[in-house]
Amino acid sequence: MASLMTSINVNVDAQVKKEATSILKDLGLNMSTAINMFLTQVVKRDGIPFEIVNSKPSKDMLAAVKEIEEMIKDSKKYPRYNNREDLEKSLSND
Repeated sequence: MASLMTSINVNVDAQVKKEATSILKDLGLNMSTAINMFLTQVVKRDGIPFEIVNSKPSKDMLAAVKEIEEMIKDSKKYPRYNNREDLEKSLSND
């Protein structure tokens, strides 16, 4: 039994298409094959075949960045060491 083919039109960012096409070419694939692979996996998995997450940084990440910024600003409170020996001396004095 012959498979019925259909076409779809998708709007994508020109730079994304260019970069994706290059990567797919290196993998020995073309855009049509890659999209067909993706859609086949959507059907097989009954959903998107990869995790979709919010790219906003977590509260822990934001707190860590804030702490690092504080460490950079206040070098007296957070001393810096040029070598391991100086760090070891400082630790042994505490």
